[in-house]
Amino acid sequence: MKNRTLDQLRLMFGGEPKKPEPEDFTPGAKRLHATQKLTKQDYVDLQAAEEAHRRRAVWTRRRWAVLISVNLMFALSYWIDVQLVEGSLTGSRFLGFHMIDLNAALGLMLAHKHIIVNLLIGTATVGAVWFLLGGRSFCSWVCPYHFLSEWAEKLHLFLAKKKIVKDHPLHRGLRTVIWATFALLAYGTGYTVYETISPTGIVSRSLIYGPGLAFGWVLALLAFEVFYSRRAWCRYLCPIGLTYGVVGTFSPVKVHYDLEKCVHEGECRKVCLVPHVLDHIIKGRATSEHLDIGPDCTRCGMCIDVCQGGALTFSITGVTRTPRGPKKQEE
Repeated sequence: MKNRTLDQLRLMFGGEPKKPEPEDFTPGAKRLHATQKLTKQDYVDLQAAEEAHRRRAVWTRRRWAVLISVNLMFALSYWIDVQLVEGSLTGSRFLGFHMIDLNAALGLMLAHKHIIVNLLIGTATVGAVWFLLGGRSFCSWVCPYHFLSEWAEKLHLFLAKKKIVKDHPLHRGLRTVIWATFALLAYGTGYTVYETISPTGIVSRSLIYGPGLAFGWVLALLAFEVFYSRRAWCRYLCPIGLTYGVVGTFSPVKVHYDLEKCVHEGECRKVCLVPHVLDHIIKGRATSEHLDIGPDCTRCGMCIDVCQGGALTFSITGVTRTPRGPKKQEE
């Protein structure tokens, strides 16, 4: 467990997935890898099931509803002056309690070069919420730029299908470099430099107070993602995702993988924002019958929506009953 967690953190900070060694596999995993085979009819049935799952998109619809509702709550509170939530996603006051984005809080404390006591309650509260929900769930369930980027991705895929554009992947380690760079800039300049270019903050403030010149930077990012690199900001660059991924590493909420139910058709990796977290779904890679997806997962649920066999599900440690040990051979 400890080695797997360290490996998942290594992946989150930009490392490449490692191919498992023969001794890494449990007996049950070896048996399943050796016996899982599909016929032509199986593939036909899978294609039909895949189309049905795509049309349903249960978790995607739920996520969009939550994301839109959260951001509308900020906007409507300002527009109709009900003072339910004051501020934006970067920093706000909810029912009188101060709340602050974890990345923004870290930047402020580095800029001021000391722990700001007034921020501790808000930071701890937000941190506890995202620790419980786990992974980068902030990114897919709350971040307004993620929503815009998701629709830009649909346009990118349409243009790529027409062979008008081509995806140019970037190195995932860039996110770690950017995170460290802005942390050093905050410490060295005394200003939260990242907040001036954060698309999350810019879009959130634009929804509440109206767009300004900074929104041009957001449009430029979206154009870059449409015409050059698919989901570049969220996938390779955003330091906020790294912060929340670290906080949610040991969350009780996971996306759980059941090897026995997997047909290895790969649709989950095609829709995933961070497909490296699903590397073990590739045929012959899973080292155990039951595995949890790592902290770089955004918990968006899209992989669950397209999984025909039900191999991917949400689980809660201590609540969801999921077998963890190797299964006994049938008599």
